[in-house]
Formats: sequence, structure tokens, C-alpha cells
Amino acid sequence: MPMFIGLFNFTDQGIRNVKETTKRYETAKAQGEKMGIKLVNFFYTLGPYDCVAIAEAKDEESLTAFMLASGAAGNVRTLSMRAFTVEEMKGLLAKL
Repeated sequence: MPMFIGLFNFTDQGIRNVKETTKRYETAKAQGEKMGIKLVNFFYTLGPYDCVAIAEAKDEESLTAFMLASGAAGNVRTLSMRAFTVEEMKGLLAKL
């Protein structure tokens, strides 16, 4: 399955209710599973992003729908990136 990296920043609403963030994570994880998203790992981070997720999704559309749903809840702003393993990159390079 394709891998993705998700970057998240709290909105004003999200930081006001930061004590609920781990509960929101559990809710989002369950919602993602229903949408075909497997959360491989999740971190709360210091620096330019508040959270980083590594996920597998059956396709880009499913991941995009999940990220839109996450942002629509109003607690985070999202950014997603397709990630390639070393083996996947070798396959891409073989096409050059």
C-alpha cells in the first residue's frame, strides 16, 4: 500500500482544546481505519509542525478524503506527502 506522511498544526480551536488532543487522535485513527487508512506511527513534535503521522492508504483518494475530514473538524491544518520506500525508489529509477 502507498505510504504517506501527514503534517499537522493546531488551529486556534485545536490549541484551546489541546487537553482533548489524544482523544481526537483515537477518534481520527478509528475513522481512518474505516476509510482504509492504517496509521503506522504518530508523533507530537516540536518545531514547525505540532504532529507528524506516517500512514498507509489503499490509494491517494482515500488519504485525501481522510485528511480533508481531519481538517474539517477544525482542530488541525493538514499537509500530506506521498512517501516512497527505498525499493519503490529503485523501481522508479529503473524507469529512467
